[in-house]
Amino acid sequence: MSIAKGQDLQAEDFWQNTPPSVRLAIPSICYVEALATLQHEKKYNEAFIRSLDINISEAERDENSQTAKLVVNLLRKSKIGLIERLNDIELRFYLAFNKLNNKAEMITLNSEVILGSLNKNILEKHLMDKLILECIVHHARLHSSEIKVFLSANSNEFGKREVTEILRSTGVQYFNKTQNFLGWLQSQSN
Repeated sequence: MSIAKGQDLQAEDFWQNTPPSVRLAIPSICYVEALATLQHEKKYNEAFIRSLDINISEAERDENSQTAKLVVNLLRKSKIGLIERLNDIELRFYLAFNKLNNKAEMITLNSEVILGSLNKNILEKHLMDKLILECIVHHARLHSSEIKVFLSANSNEFGKREVTEILRSTGVQYFNKTQNFLGWLQSQSN
């Protein structure tokens, strides 16, 4: 979603120009979470557009006010701009989604991962994040000899001390910013 919303230009550049020395792996639950988030945001924005339409209709009924006419014009322009932005986000989302799906190894969510997440008293209020964490830990254990990095802007959950300790104990280094990860990656190649 951050790529689709243009919030992390370095991440977009990185996944489009991934160095040959880097192998991408993404938990399958991340794809599900991204699709659910996109759907949720679409519903939220559709409700907001309906609210704009109601306000436009109400302001159009006021034949006596120049301010009402100005408001109608501004709201219509805002609605058009918002719809164009939402279409851009959705287009970028599916481009990134498909490209990552083709480029990255998918870490599958299986019963072992689900049971492992149930046995941990961590991220209790964030089931998706808990499953993501367990997917990464499980995958890291399967690839213990490789250098592993987890990149997520969700530092509210994944930046917690107990989470970073779990990641570190399985040989995974956590980065919450693409810029920091790229700096670390550059230092590894020197």
